[in-house]
Amino acid sequence: MSLSCFELGEQMLSVEAARAALMTLVETPVAVEQVPLSRAYGRRLAVDITARINVPQNTNAAMDGVALAWPNASPHAVHFPVIGDAVAGQAFDGHVLPGQCVRITTGAPMPSGTDTVIMREQLVEEAHRVTVERPERVSVGQHVRQAGEDIAEGDVALTAGTRLDAAGMGLAASLGYAEITVYRRPKVAIFSTGNEVTPPGEPLPSAGIYDTNRFTLMGMLSEQGAEVVDLGILPDDPHTIERALAEAATQCDLVITSGGVSVGHADYTRTALEALGRLAFWRVALRPGRPMACGQLGASRTPFVGLPGNPVAVMVTFSQFVVPLLQRLQSQPPAAPRRLTAMAQTSLKSRLKRTDFLRGVYTCDDQGVLHVRSTGAQGSGILTSMVMANCLIELGDDQAGAQPGEAVCIQPITSWQ
Repeated sequence: MSLSCFELGEQMLSVEAARAALMTLVETPVAVEQVPLSRAYGRRLAVDITARINVPQNTNAAMDGVALAWPNASPHAVHFPVIGDAVAGQAFDGHVLPGQCVRITTGAPMPSGTDTVIMREQLVEEAHRVTVERPERVSVGQHVRQAGEDIAEGDVALTAGTRLDAAGMGLAASLGYAEITVYRRPKVAIFSTGNEVTPPGEPLPSAGIYDTNRFTLMGMLSEQGAEVVDLGILPDDPHTIERALAEAATQCDLVITSGGVSVGHADYTRTALEALGRLAFWRVALRPGRPMACGQLGASRTPFVGLPGNPVAVMVTFSQFVVPLLQRLQSQPPAAPRRLTAMAQTSLKSRLKRTDFLRGVYTCDDQGVLHVRSTGAQGSGILTSMVMANCLIELGDDQAGAQPGEAVCIQPITSWQ
């Protein structure tokens, strides 16, 4: 069992230990709600979606042509009288006897007495009969889709916890679901502090910086399906910060900030946070992103995570720690980041007893082998390196770098996990 955030002191933590401890912050998951299927994209299912019908509902034709009972006797009959038509949405009403056939279109239910479809390209059609060309190529049961071939009635089509993408929405629609039960989007409050922090679009003072991390967090939270509560830029005033955080703790499921709460840092934000709840300060053995804070705020014990201040460190620590925390808020077991193996194309620097995440670009060669190179300079303030990257190169705490040709672990950068 993982120790809580508050039992770890200021020891140096591994990435895995920090991830496990953060999960203990969540005491109550978000509620569930029903939403129209049209608004369900990106939502996480709270209950299984089971098949109410067979998909397809009827045994049907997979090709345009004729439906018949193909005789097993040899030589094969090649001439068949046509006794009617079956089209998608309108079944043939009657029974087809051996030696007869019915014209049929793709998706139309197979008429009673038939078991095989011969596609139009293999037929010579006359007024009321067809002739089968190359009958030796016909096999019983060809070009027929069986009822329930995709999903059988009563089967679980989508499991609880699945995050709905376009294919999942289509599958739910094919089963007749107009509304589905999902977890409520986690409400996450974010804010920036500091008199030097300037909103984009305003003139930048000589000693100012544009507000970067808040917009980065907006994007990453939106990609994860969270509802962002933007507190904006809070001034360097402890009472203002405390009031804003107290309100956020009662209205939100998670509060995130970046910078200003690292070990030993005297900061208005830290003062306000400590006045509202319990905080723990960690050193995590990773680069970029070693200093972190976490805790719970207010009587609601709303989880709080204080990420490092550098832009790249914010993105790396978000992917490693906040993504599984959002999963936990939606009653899901935290999933490990998706990992692949690639061959290093360049020398990669790391240090033992620390996990390094380098920004990288991976490609696939003609043999299906993945290769990866770094994006260049790896400073934690170089945000352009994240723009260029399509993966993080993960060098574990037991690796002292890697040489060209060595296998390394990569985490593809994707919006959904």
